[in-house]
Amino acid sequence: MATSVETAAEHERILREIESTDTNCIGPTLRSVYDGREHGLFVEKLDVRIRNHDREIEKMCNHHFQGFVDSITELLKVRGEAQKLKSQVTETNRHLQDEGKELMGSMEELQKCRVQQRNIASTIDKLTHCLPVLEMYSRLQEQMRAKRYYPALRTLEQLELTCLPRAGEYRFCSIMAENIPKLRTQIRDTAMTQLRDFLESIRKHSDKIGETAIKQAKIQRSLDSSVSSQPRALIGRRRKEAMMMMNVNGIDGTPVSEQDSGILDVEDEEEQEEEEEEDVPGAQDLVDFSPVYRCLHIYTVLGLRDVFENYYRKQRRKQARLVLQPHSNMHETLEGYTRYFNQIVGFFVVEDHILHTTQGLVNRAYVEELWELALSKLIAALRTHSSYCDNPNLVLDLKNLIVLFADTLQGYGFPVSQLFDMLLEMREQYGEILLKKWNITFRQVLDQDNFSPIPVSTEQEYKNYTSQFPLQDPELDKLPFPKKLPFSEFVPKVYCQLKEFIYACLKYSEDLHLSSTEVDDMIRKSTNLLLTRTLSHCLHYAIKKKNVGLAELVQVIINTTHLEQSCHFLEEFISNITNVPPDSANATKLYGMSTFKDARHSAEAEIYTNLNAKIDQFLQLAEYDWMVALQGGGTSEASDYLMDLIAFLNSTFSVFTNLPGKVAQTACMSACKHISTSLMQLLLDPDVRQISMGALQQLNADVKECEGFARAGPVAGFQGDTLLLAFSDLRQLLELFTQWDWSSYLADYGKPSCKYLRVNPHTALTLLEKMRETSRKNNVFAQFRKTDRDRQKLIDTIIKQLRNLIAQQQA
Repeated sequence: MATSVETAAEHERILREIESTDTNCIGPTLRSVYDGREHGLFVEKLDVRIRNHDREIEKMCNHHFQGFVDSITELLKVRGEAQKLKSQVTETNRHLQDEGKELMGSMEELQKCRVQQRNIASTIDKLTHCLPVLEMYSRLQEQMRAKRYYPALRTLEQLELTCLPRAGEYRFCSIMAENIPKLRTQIRDTAMTQLRDFLESIRKHSDKIGETAIKQAKIQRSLDSSVSSQPRALIGRRRKEAMMMMNVNGIDGTPVSEQDSGILDVEDEEEQEEEEEEDVPGAQDLVDFSPVYRCLHIYTVLGLRDVFENYYRKQRRKQARLVLQPHSNMHETLEGYTRYFNQIVGFFVVEDHILHTTQGLVNRAYVEELWELALSKLIAALRTHSSYCDNPNLVLDLKNLIVLFADTLQGYGFPVSQLFDMLLEMREQYGEILLKKWNITFRQVLDQDNFSPIPVSTEQEYKNYTSQFPLQDPELDKLPFPKKLPFSEFVPKVYCQLKEFIYACLKYSEDLHLSSTEVDDMIRKSTNLLLTRTLSHCLHYAIKKKNVGLAELVQVIINTTHLEQSCHFLEEFISNITNVPPDSANATKLYGMSTFKDARHSAEAEIYTNLNAKIDQFLQLAEYDWMVALQGGGTSEASDYLMDLIAFLNSTFSVFTNLPGKVAQTACMSACKHISTSLMQLLLDPDVRQISMGALQQLNADVKECEGFARAGPVAGFQGDTLLLAFSDLRQLLELFTQWDWSSYLADYGKPSCKYLRVNPHTALTLLEKMRETSRKNNVFAQFRKTDRDRQKLIDTIIKQLRNLIAQQQA
């Protein structure tokens, strides 16, 4: 039962689904009926459902039948009217067709005209887009022929980006589009070629550019050497650069100059000096920078600015290395240095102008790097080449050139302190060269000097010498003409040379931005070197020459005395030219006084040495007969050689009148002591083994002659018998032997009151032994005479007592 209910519900569902489902989708529903087992039952229900629907249709038709009949009746009435209307429409259509044939012909003609008009408008539109392309391409060709590459590049860019896309796809447009990269490459290569020509041109003419820049700096410095002139010069230069940049690039930065690269002609270089001072062309005005600007703009438009910057900097670095490489013979002439500096200045003037007139082509760091490289190589080259120079004038000119070079580049903002430091180093070299030059000058003065006082016969001559040398001698001024100056020509010449040396030192110190104190210190130190080293060596050279005589040495002492007195005048001279008081705390003192004192002492010592050497020459002529017998009367005449020696000394000391008193006295005392010592050495000479009383008598006569010379006072200034003390040792020894006063000697020896206080026991013993040998040899038969035997015993006794005395001293 339950199964039949379910089957009935399922059949009902299927029926509803068939009623509501589209006919195309009824297949699955019917399949579900055939899949079941109640197929016959479903068919029965389906028939029942169909019959129900037929009944509902029939009911509906019965309900609407009258209305349907009425509608058919109306339609039949309308059919007749429709036939009439059709006939009328057909007739109207026929009339309309007949009337419209002419209109259709007019319409076809109008259509053709409209098509032509549209074609003409299209043609005009196409031509409107194509003509600018052709015009612009024609303009491009003209610009290329005229070498106006930057405008050509702009035209090319406008052609590619604006005109060609508007023109459409035409064959000539395709050809133009294909040529555009080639034209760009051609413009780029041509611009690079012009840049290379420009770089080569400025490399060749950098010396001319630098020469003009240095000339401008020199004129500026001559106009106003004060520090305030430098900012004005800098402002003026920058203003000129800005004006020139506007002329080259145009106000909007677009290049308007299309001239070839190179150096502009400079005419009328020898204009009036006044015109040059008023308007001196800047060094950058000599150069046409348009190739650089043009190439920079072109590469910027092409998107290759980095490539251009790297190429430009690389090439300029190579040129910098070439410019900084000096010629091997640069040190020989000033022109070599000038050309070298001009090239460097020209290089950096160009770089400075590029720095300030382009945006980023070169930057400050790049320029500073180049300048540091240039400074290091420049200073190394100058140190090397200047070391070969031995001409002070060339070194001075080189210094002035370096200062002008530094001032020029300092005006362009480059730091130059290292150059001035190097100039201070060169100052030492310059000083050494000056010392060598003045060494030759001093020696020439010494060699040409006659070492005799200067004769002056007129007032004008006297004034000439006193103007050269500060002589202050009131007594000499009072003397009538003719008269003699105390010094020789050497003194005024040396004094003038000292002043010339100071001037030479001052010239080097100019424009080095040094304070007056620093200049004063440098001059004083250099002058001290000249005095203590150069002049001192020359004076010693003159003193130590083999052929120098006593008169020359005396004149050297007089000369050095006057030069010593003039040292404070040199101090004042230096102070006047440096404006630094000589008594300031940091002022270096001149060592001239010590230099001349040392030279004078050396001359004095040489006088003493030469005088003793002359005395030795006379003493070599001494021929004593040490075995001569004692003459009757106990007196003898002085030896001939000694008389000649005394005459020589008298004539020599007469020349010493102009010497300082102590020098003459010392020379005289030294001579007397040397004579005394030499005579004593003759007595004690080991080769002289025997001495007789006759020889002592002759020697005593010679000593008396010497004492007479000493008493005569050959040199003034000795007090009492001071000069006789030189012969006191010899005098007491001779008196001891001639008077045979041994008892007094032996009894009073060592006492202050001893008569023979200066007789040394060793000396007495040596001489007594020589006399004993003489006594033994001359008195072989003396033992047969009692007197001789007693004398011999006395000598032996005295010898024994002297030996005991010596032993006691040693103990």
